Amino acid sequence: MSIIAEYGQWFIILVCIFGFLMAWGVGANDVANAMGTSVGSKALTIRQAILIAMVFEFAGAYLAGGAVTETIRKGIIDPGLFASSPELLVYGMMSALLAAGIWLVIASIMGWPVSTTHSIVGAIVGFAAVGVGSEYVNWSKVGSIVSSWVVSPVLAGVISFLIFKSVHKLVLNTKDPFASAKRWVPMYMFFVGLLIGMVTLLKGLKHVGVSLSFWESFGISLILGVVVMLLGTALLSRIKLDPEENRDFRFTSVERVFSVLMIFTACAMAFAHGSNDVANAVGPLAAVYNIVSSGGLVASKSAMPAWILLLGGGGIVLGLATYGYKVMGTIGRKITELTPSRGFAAELGAAATVVLASGTGLPISTTHTLVGAVLGVGMARGISALNLQVIGTIIASWVITLPAGAILSILFFFMFKGMFS
Repeated sequence: MSIIAEYGQWFIILVCIFGFLMAWGVGANDVANAMGTSVGSKALTIRQAILIAMVFEFAGAYLAGGAVTETIRKGIIDPGLFASSPELLVYGMMSALLAAGIWLVIASIMGWPVSTTHSIVGAIVGFAAVGVGSEYVNWSKVGSIVSSWVVSPVLAGVISFLIFKSVHKLVLNTKDPFASAKRWVPMYMFFVGLLIGMVTLLKGLKHVGVSLSFWESFGISLILGVVVMLLGTALLSRIKLDPEENRDFRFTSVERVFSVLMIFTACAMAFAHGSNDVANAVGPLAAVYNIVSSGGLVASKSAMPAWILLLGGGGIVLGLATYGYKVMGTIGRKITELTPSRGFAAELGAAATVVLASGTGLPISTTHTLVGAVLGVGMARGISALNLQVIGTIIASWVITLPAGAILSILFFFMFKGMFS
């Protein structure tokens, strides 16, 4: 307890710096998950993608980031076991943030789309298992998180595959694809609005003091879906069929219709990504802040201050604005050739998966989810449409991430222990 009292202010300063570094890494590396498909399909320019992501990533992090944050902070290790030595939990969470943050900076510079969730979970498990004792790790929770890394890309791939097949049946394989696109795209827009509305109202607003029942949330989300549909329909009315531009590729005008839809799905994906991945940066930060502010008490349940979500959201925005373009190209251009209709199917499938996970408090990897979604769309066109070499490189970078986060975290844990104890 005396260590907490003596160095508490330093712990807060350091963990805020490390948390901001981690949030910067989330923005710089994971922006590809939210925006890579939009840029790769040429529906949005990089500048437009970054501006959209800045608004919706921040909104998702602040409004809907609370549920997953609880899992990262308390689910992986049991804070109650640290009651007699809270300083060890402080060192560990600081180490986890610094380790994961540094690994994400390295990966971003190299252009590798690694999982930020892998980074932080690996780092927390590493310091706890080696630095303190393996009994401090909630292995069943770690098991469920690890299984979600397999389930989420498969689920996103299946959803995206089915969405793209529906686009084929309802739009592309009809007598008049352009008229069919104008008829069906507003319905897809409705589902995008409904999706964002449900996660925000059901899970996101509790920690800002608003609590609604399921049916109240569903009713408001239906209205939001209709508003998005009407707005989209107004934008679509400006797009006219141009036989000249369809000479080389007969779906050119149809893809312009889907480009409008991709603006909405890009917003949904950015919101979903912010709601899930802010936890990676602010979960450990919240744990340290609560221990220090309580004078060393390790509470089983404690509040998530709004300023911590603001810090995380701000770091994500800065990261994607300064270095996000680097990783964007990998997911958007190198896995499979994306058009707006394919990119839309991948983004909506991934957003739906992330929103489901965020609503249930399971910290899935958005990297895995979006790669799975893009693979699903590619598979709808046959295995030859996929760049298997790039996919292999991406999977190899995923495998390296867990041990890299764990090893760095263990080193920093013993460093902090030597400095302060």
